[in-house]
Amino acid sequence: MKPSPKVVNVASVPQRSPFRYPGGKTWLVPHIRAWLASRPAPPALLVEPFAGGGIVGLTAAFEGLAEKVLLVELDEDVAAVWQTLVGDDNDWLAERILSFDLTEENVRRTLTASPSYVRERAFRTLLRNRTYHGGILAAGASLLRSGENGRGLKSRWYAATLARRIRAIASIRDRLMILCGDGVADISRCAGDRDAVFFIDPPYTAAGKRPGRRLYTHHQLDHEALFAAAAHTAGDFLMTYDYSEEIAALAQRHGFQTRTVAMKNTHHAVMSELLVGRDLRWVGSEGQ
Repeated sequence: MKPSPKVVNVASVPQRSPFRYPGGKTWLVPHIRAWLASRPAPPALLVEPFAGGGIVGLTAAFEGLAEKVLLVELDEDVAAVWQTLVGDDNDWLAERILSFDLTEENVRRTLTASPSYVRERAFRTLLRNRTYHGGILAAGASLLRSGENGRGLKSRWYAATLARRIRAIASIRDRLMILCGDGVADISRCAGDRDAVFFIDPPYTAAGKRPGRRLYTHHQLDHEALFAAAAHTAGDFLMTYDYSEEIAALAQRHGFQTRTVAMKNTHHAVMSELLVGRDLRWVGSEGQ
């Protein structure tokens, strides 16, 4: 399993998602470009069945790497954000962020309220994502205290930047489709489409991995069923995992190829992750 030699620094990749998402794949963007560029033509559809922060789908939509993008998200709070971003309340959400007075009292009041509309649920979700430690939305997370440079709750609340990203997404919303549903089921539903490709980034809970359990509300996943669904796709797929012997063995049983790729996180530490696919000969060509 030959590693890709190029280390991707996340600071070098365009930031397009409004989420500060644990396990986000901004670092993978150059590899995604290489993967899709290795095809004879852009796919008619890119399906991201575990959307989360959606950086891969957004990149494909913004850069014309796929004609259409389907983002599937099981978490109803996260899905509410995506539904609002591509809907008629996109500008309302941007203005709500720009006008919000970010005090601890206002944050707590908003987060404990029961929203009546999808757009209000979307705002509450982004507020929590941007004011909780690590952007974690799962139960047990807590509000930032000291935060970045001692700025507390305001550490990650860049209202103008968030509004700009939200409005930019509105400009490409005709290329985006949103579905609140089960990722594995939707891989199977689209499996027969030869013009569809799948970017699969499941929560990292295989082999007893704990991060996924702590970071995500919906962390339970049958990884065997996921690999079986990927094996039945008529089009191409790319899967990314935290490395484990269990996943490497699972890929081998299905006849999939694996490669490790290096990335540099926001603390400049070099880390590795596992790519799984049918044909990974393109790995290492990113940026060349």
